[in-house]
Amino acid sequence: MQDEKLEIMRHSAAHVLAAAVQELWPEAKFGIGPVIDNGFYYDIKTEQPVKEEDLEKIEVKMQGIIARGDTFDREEMSIDEAIKLFEGLNQEFKVELLRDLKEKGTTKISDEEAQDLGNKDDVASVYRTGKFVDLCRGPHVESTKEIRVVKLIKVAGAYWRGDEKNQMLTRIYGVAFDNRKDLKVYLHNLEEAKKRDHRKIGKEQGLFILDPEVGLGLPIWLPKGALIWRVIEEFWYKEHLKRDYDLVRSPHIGNIDLWDTSGHTQFYKDDMYQPIEVDDEKYMLKPMNCPFHVKLYKSSPHSYRELPIRWAECATVYRYEKSGQLSGLSRVRGFTQDDAHIVCRKDQVKEELSKVVEFIKEYFSAFGLNEYKVYLSLRDPDNKDKYAGDDAGWEFTQGVLKEIAEESGMEYETEEGEAAFYGPKLDFKVKDALGREWQCPTLQFDFNLPERFDMTYVNEKGEEERPYMLHRTIMGSFERFMAVLIEHYAGAWPMWLAPVQLRLISVGEGHIEFANQLATELSDADVRVEVDASDETVGNKIRKSAKDKIPWTIVLGDKEVSGEPFKIRVFGQEEELVLKRDELAGKIKEQEVI
Repeated sequence: MQDEKLEIMRHSAAHVLAAAVQELWPEAKFGIGPVIDNGFYYDIKTEQPVKEEDLEKIEVKMQGIIARGDTFDREEMSIDEAIKLFEGLNQEFKVELLRDLKEKGTTKISDEEAQDLGNKDDVASVYRTGKFVDLCRGPHVESTKEIRVVKLIKVAGAYWRGDEKNQMLTRIYGVAFDNRKDLKVYLHNLEEAKKRDHRKIGKEQGLFILDPEVGLGLPIWLPKGALIWRVIEEFWYKEHLKRDYDLVRSPHIGNIDLWDTSGHTQFYKDDMYQPIEVDDEKYMLKPMNCPFHVKLYKSSPHSYRELPIRWAECATVYRYEKSGQLSGLSRVRGFTQDDAHIVCRKDQVKEELSKVVEFIKEYFSAFGLNEYKVYLSLRDPDNKDKYAGDDAGWEFTQGVLKEIAEESGMEYETEEGEAAFYGPKLDFKVKDALGREWQCPTLQFDFNLPERFDMTYVNEKGEEERPYMLHRTIMGSFERFMAVLIEHYAGAWPMWLAPVQLRLISVGEGHIEFANQLATELSDADVRVEVDASDETVGNKIRKSAKDKIPWTIVLGDKEVSGEPFKIRVFGQEEELVLKRDELAGKIKEQEVI
């Protein structure tokens, strides 16, 4: 109930933001202003775009509106009447939404836009707040005085309705809380998030680059970043082999006939790149691995005794993302999925699902990520025709997913109508050190591909039967997972993942040979070590190692060369660790998980 009240307050704050902008820029045109996590935004067009330096005066105007207690008055009218009203107010974006709603129904209206449209049986819902008039389904607070703590955060560009062909509007972001303490915590986390930004840390630590000449959304990995990737990949392979997965590999492109059969060219074409023509044939960059794994399954007959089959692959896929949606490593155009498909009998489904959930928990625990929220996506019961599969299959799979979610002990939320057309799913959002949720693991049923490719196995009666097919990813993608880890650790990698586990600092020229000998010895023991033999002061070298967040740093001088134990500076700790030379490699290896 408290969350609901807070959401209503935040939605109302979006209207107050728009009302304040209208008082300051009377010619302003208004797009949409939905609620988002912690706050709200409003897309606005003004003759001179709103800038960051304008936020303070907008906020002051908002406080004045809140203080005077403007009421939120609701009025219902026909869509035609609403179009006439907003035409008279010269609000072109509201008129466009209303016309789309009238002519095309809700199919052309996004979830965010729906917050601006209170429609039922061709009735539009309009709210008046002071002189500001808006389309909105509500509900709202009674009076602006009920809006407690509000702060505007930033401005950004946003294409109208997310389409690059449309006008660029100014998106103003704000947050709203019940009290100043919650705002203070949020602002602290916001500053901490800026420090942890994976793009910033990635540049500082030399992990990856994004070069527009290479292509937007196509990261290239530098040696240290590639090394972390390799360590994670090796861990991934070992954990899968331990759990009886078999490894497979598939090409980066596939004949268009494959994608026609799978239905991708029909249902997924907006996310795929244009065909490549070779020798009078057309090929597509793969957006998914699934059809290849299905073809592997179809390459030979299968008995019920062989099931379950678990096939896993780390494979790069390519999906078209609008340039405005790209963001560092978390939203890219070419990414490597840690993909797997499980083909099983009906009586094996629940056990396989349970094993995947346990796998997810154990996998993320190795990275220090132990908090999740699970989202159960179900089909829309009022629009069953939109989905592949029959009622019996959906009822069974939705029921078993719900059982798994409940038995997992994790917090979960049901989202009706959010299932893919081909099956229900469980999405796992992992919480990082700041409590932010990141979409990573997904567990998805598929009623589409087994039917389209006529996947069968011979059951115990000697009859052909359709298997159940589960799509499953643990990390989601290497790129997004790396973004999560960089920000979760703030660049301070745990020993087992650190690209440089130990840095050796020579005091003077006479200690360099010893440092190099020790580095060779440790490297032979699979320790990732580097020597800083630069012509700088020892103090500067130590500070640089701390800035680089190297897990262990050892200064090598006369005492160390003569055989005395090493004093090890441990990043993030005040107390030094003391070890003998022959203990060093072993202690480092003790902290590794693979």
